[in-house]
Amino acid sequence: MSPMIYVIGIGCIIVVLILARGIAQMGRGGIEGAKKSNQMMKWRIIMQLIVVILVVIFVALGGKA
Repeated sequence: MSPMIYVIGIGCIIVVLILARGIAQMGRGGIEGAKKSNQMMKWRIIMQLIVVILVVIFVALGGKA
């Protein structure tokens, strides 16, 4: 199996962990909770972009990267 699959899988796990932490921060409420939640969601979007780019590269290379 390609090592790129493992990198993509780890990236997906990181995205899920960031999402969970952002939701937990949002659940705390208050101004500080909202700020931290927004920051975590910003990082989630950045990480998702990176993972999507990796998937596109993997597919463009025919799944043999």
